[in-house]
Amino acid sequence: MSSRSYRSPLREEQARQTQRRILDAAYRLLLKQGYTATTMAAVAAEAGVSTQTVYKTFGTKPALVKRLYDVTLVGDDESVPFAERPEVVALRAETDPRRLLAGYAVLGRGLAERLGPLLRVLVGGARAGDPELREFVDTVNGERLVGSTQIVAHLSGMRALRPGLSEERARDAIWMLNSVEVWSLLTEQRGWSGAEYADWVGRAMADAVLAPVD
Repeated sequence: MSSRSYRSPLREEQARQTQRRILDAAYRLLLKQGYTATTMAAVAAEAGVSTQTVYKTFGTKPALVKRLYDVTLVGDDESVPFAERPEVVALRAETDPRRLLAGYAVLGRGLAERLGPLLRVLVGGARAGDPELREFVDTVNGERLVGSTQIVAHLSGMRALRPGLSEERARDAIWMLNSVEVWSLLTEQRGWSGAEYADWVGRAMADAVLAPVD
């Protein structure tokens, strides 16, 4: 007799709902009381589950926070990689360099608006010296750098980069301009609208890395 794995759609949906409750609880607690005070036991109590369930679902507190970041980044918990999301696929298909960067700025605006409150807590904890959060910030900055690298590779393939500008320097300029830190400075501290922010960042990236238009 051959053994076959058994899948229960009901059980899978229950597990997914439990994960959502835990993530929602973690988000509320992190924004309310910060990373250090947000223990796995506190998250469990907020979510109405056992501490064991939280550990079983996510393994460690850093893993829980990274999963929360990933879900917040894309806006849902669907099993569709960020690179395969329609808005990202559309960017890869763009053939006009300036429209590409304008679209990348709009995408960055949406991500910043979703991630801003959470990242303020986590980046603040990293700056305060928490080693787990320093590792987390290094990881997410590295992931964002990958995205900037892909955009620059696309621009390079179109021969659109400014003459004499290396792909590395172009990547770094885009990585910096399309960051949550710049979004926070302009929208939260200086009162720019989201549309003003995205328009300026798109133009700033284009001016920084693209060849001048004759």
